[in-house]
Amino acid sequence: MSEHGKRRILLVEDEPSLVLTLSDRLLSEGYEVATAGDGESGFNKAIEEPFDLIVLDVMLPRKSGLDVCRDLRQHGLQTPILMLTAKGQVVDKVVGLKLGADDYLTKPFDMMELMARIESLLRRARNTIGPAAGSYVFGDIRADFRRAEVLRAGQEVELSALELKLLQHFIEHRGEVLSRDHLLDEVWGYDATPFTRTVDVHVASLRQKLETKPSRPEFILTVHGQGYKFVG
Repeated sequence: MSEHGKRRILLVEDEPSLVLTLSDRLLSEGYEVATAGDGESGFNKAIEEPFDLIVLDVMLPRKSGLDVCRDLRQHGLQTPILMLTAKGQVVDKVVGLKLGADDYLTKPFDMMELMARIESLLRRARNTIGPAAGSYVFGDIRADFRRAEVLRAGQEVELSALELKLLQHFIEHRGEVLSRDHLLDEVWGYDATPFTRTVDVHVASLRQKLETKPSRPEFILTVHGQGYKFVG
């Protein structure tokens, strides 16, 4: 999700007219849209930027959608993937689902059906994000809560037990505004006290370790007068 609270969708498609049509519709529905015209650039964007959903065509130049899907899952990315397949290509549908795609739609498709599939996948993702699956990926960060391990661009990041617990709580409540008192209750485990500065110090430390520009965070945002919100 972007800092404006909009869901971000990556559209990997090489047909310019379809890219234009889909982008316009998604924007009109309130989504933020990024596009890629081939498999390689689509893969790179998917692992470099945070997205809430990937719409991925099977037939792409430079790297097929099936290969992109497989490599993204092997990379640890759990972002929902909706694959677009050519009419009648049952094999592509089956292989795509086996490789980790969450759903597929056959071209040509009805725009209303596409929107319904997208909404369904985003709704399902909201119910299953975070440590329930053991790990979570955002940006170039991979957090594995079963191993108590956080990697940034493949390199281990040293987090204290409280920092790890705070990050886990943020991820479990992705998109929600969490007050400092709430975080003290749920993460530190004691009733709210005047020492809410404790939360600020730990959030600042997390940003220093996880954000590219800690002074201008893109994942752990401050909601002035209310608390913090995780949008990774």
